[in-house]
Amino acid sequence: MPRPQCPRCQRPSSHCLCPLIPSLTSTTQVLILQHPSETAHALNTARLAALGLHNAELVVGEHVSLPADERDNYLLFPGADAVPLESLASCDAPLRLIVPDGTWKKARKMLHLNPALATLPRVSLPPGLVSRYRLRKAPAPGALSTLEAIVTALNKLEGEGRFDLLLRPFEALIEAQIAAMGPETYLRNYGHDD
Repeated sequence: MPRPQCPRCQRPSSHCLCPLIPSLTSTTQVLILQHPSETAHALNTARLAALGLHNAELVVGEHVSLPADERDNYLLFPGADAVPLESLASCDAPLRLIVPDGTWKKARKMLHLNPALATLPRVSLPPGLVSRYRLRKAPAPGALSTLEAIVTALNKLEGEGRFDLLLRPFEALIEAQIAAMGPETYLRNYGHDD
């Protein structure tokens, strides 16, 4: 029999993160495009971002259609033609950040399957960022979870530290997973002590 689950954060009721999820408003709209395989992942950080931001939407699927409105769309995804995110900070037009959520391979596949996404101007996060996601081995330096990328982006666009509260449920989620696996298993799999 499955354990009771919170219908909002989708965590086991005994580990509900809802009391830690803030209610924040951003000027920048965030559209998270989640690969279907990520929805059942125990460490679903995209869901936490969508729950904590009023101006965020989570869309699940490999094929997506972009909203048609007055906002300028930017794809938060690295690439040779990506401009630094900070270059948008002085922009007066309403912005929408489109954030793919999935492994790098799945995110690239989503771009391939959605030519409209691939043609969007790309923005990238500053180099040298370090993830707090201690339960996944980063595929490359500077690789962040979806939630961390969104928090970093919004802080750069709208003011340092304004969106840090979104990281509280993320930190609690990681701590609970480490506690559940035990220190020996954690050290064996991730090779460091905190």
